[in-house]
Amino acid sequence: MNIPNLITLLRIILVPVVVILLIQGLFLKALIVFIVAALSDALDGFLARVLNQQTELGAYLDPIADKALLASTFVTLSVLHVIPGWLTVIVISRDFIILLGISVLSIMSVSVEIRPLFISKITTAVQLTTVLLALSARCLPEWVHPMWLYALYWVTALFTIVSGLHYMSRGLKLMNHDTKK
Repeated sequence: MNIPNLITLLRIILVPVVVILLIQGLFLKALIVFIVAALSDALDGFLARVLNQQTELGAYLDPIADKALLASTFVTLSVLHVIPGWLTVIVISRDFIILLGISVLSIMSVSVEIRPLFISKITTAVQLTTVLLALSARCLPEWVHPMWLYALYWVTALFTIVSGLHYMSRGLKLMNHDTKK
């Protein structure tokens, strides 16, 4: 196993740590661990490219680590009433629809290349920023104006929806192409 994949595994291991800290109300500690996890996302991708260590395992693990971190923090923060529930529903629904689409394509024996769209990378960055600022607002309320946070919720929803629609469009094209054979 290479260094980028080990860093990705570390991010997966940090997921329950963040959730436990949030549940215990230790928001500053959760924020610090979340920042480490978010930075590891950038670091593993950077190292994989620079060290020429991009692997099929990494192509699967990285989005799983991202989804685990984001889904768990969105759900936990929503339950704790730190972020709105409607935003969590949008974030989780998008990921569920993508997984459902991949499953249907797999059942249809349609080959699917696991590769994130550019809009998806932006969406992940916006979602990470949303959690980061929501936690920051909880820990350091004087640093984050509630109006900025509220606006960010809507931007996050927009990017999440647009990204989901792009994946749905891509999946439908693959299904239609395969049924025409």
